[in-house]
Amino acid sequence: MFVTTTRPTAAPRSLREAWVALAGLSAVFLVEMLDNSILTVALPTIGSELHASTVALQWVTGAYGVVFGGLMLVFGALADRSGRRRLMLVGLVLLALASLATAAVNTPEELIAVRAVMGVAAAMTTPGSIALAFRLFDSEALWLRSMTLISTVGLVGLAVGPTAGGLVLAVAPWQVLLLVNVPIAVLAFVGIRLGIAPDDPADLHRDPVDVLGAVLGTATIVLALVAPTLFVERGTGSWEPWTVAAAAVVAAIGFVVRERTARHPLLDLALVARPLVSSGLAYKAAAGLAVAGTGYLVTLQLQLDWGWTPTQAALGMLPQVAVLIGAGPFVQPFVQRVGIDRAAWLGAVAIVAGLAGFTLFGRLGYVAVALALALVAAGLRVAGAVAAVNVLRGLPSDRTSIGAALTDTATEVTSGIGIAVAGTVLAALFTGSIASSGWTPAQTAEFDEAVLVAGSVLTVLAAGLVGWAILRTRRAQA
Repeated sequence: MFVTTTRPTAAPRSLREAWVALAGLSAVFLVEMLDNSILTVALPTIGSELHASTVALQWVTGAYGVVFGGLMLVFGALADRSGRRRLMLVGLVLLALASLATAAVNTPEELIAVRAVMGVAAAMTTPGSIALAFRLFDSEALWLRSMTLISTVGLVGLAVGPTAGGLVLAVAPWQVLLLVNVPIAVLAFVGIRLGIAPDDPADLHRDPVDVLGAVLGTATIVLALVAPTLFVERGTGSWEPWTVAAAAVVAAIGFVVRERTARHPLLDLALVARPLVSSGLAYKAAAGLAVAGTGYLVTLQLQLDWGWTPTQAALGMLPQVAVLIGAGPFVQPFVQRVGIDRAAWLGAVAIVAGLAGFTLFGRLGYVAVALALALVAAGLRVAGAVAAVNVLRGLPSDRTSIGAALTDTATEVTSGIGIAVAGTVLAALFTGSIASSGWTPAQTAEFDEAVLVAGSVLTVLAAGLVGWAILRTRRAQA
């Protein structure tokens, strides 16, 4: 039995005073980052042992992301009503049980179902980790430091996931890669159960859940996440991706109309329109576009254009990983020196500049690619944490979970759009199979042109979002 905690009379004055809670919240984010990265290296083994098709293997990873992204807004709204801590603890129990079920998996369909349940658990827990960290402290400096710490732990998991997965596969079955979630979930449960007090009813609200809005919002996000995959796989000549994209637009319009007219909307659009909130979401969206587009194009260039092996390509991404992890201690001093609002736009501009640099100079050699990756990572390290803080400080205390869910949703959806834009341009400009070896000089030229066009489009889109976010921030200061 765990002891029951009571709401503290004073907020922690340092991260050290809240180390139990921060350990639990960091473990939640670690699971999210580790989950997909550690599993990717095992896909060939999974395909062989479970006799899975290419499509089935895609959904082993895709089911998690689609369910996770689709349900974040719903669970964010529920957390603001029923309690953020309570919903997170339930989600952690569900995550542990789903991970344990991996041991009994015998078919690809069973594994996809398990991954989908893990996506449900992630949607219940991940937005809450940001919201609870925000609620834990009462100063802007500690909000930023706590979120930097939590994101650093997650990025370490993202960085070491493939390597750790490869080492585990050398001595153990692939199921162990998902069973590792169980002890991490237990650690998170204990840290949150003991380190964070139950939600104060005064910080929650009791509006009825907008069921129709929840359905339309979930449909919009799920369709928006599935459409990019279909564009990349089926190409622009197929009717399927266009139909799914159109359905996403229709669902989005229906969602906006519903939220504007519902007496108790799932998502109060007036809150989203607040300058701090909308600017923070725009920064997150710009980062999602630029980071996903850069990662996708760099990976293709290293392996398909330059002929690097997957291992060499993984090593080629190390500048990004090193900056993401190593820049953590410098984020807080930088923000204190320039101010939180200036840090947000400087970080976002760095991300866009990195994408632009790769687009214009990446073909000149690896040094240019490495510098672009490092610049994107440095910008992301600053803008990611600061944008999330801006969103939450711009919302009422009883809407922080839905705000955290919005930041994650913005990143998930725009990351999918970034890959879709790059994949669609490549499909339109590159003749023949892009995965074939021994490209002709004409195909190499087509690929270079596609990278230039796709990178330019993504740079313009991301720069537009950053520019709009800067204007919204200035309005908040006025």
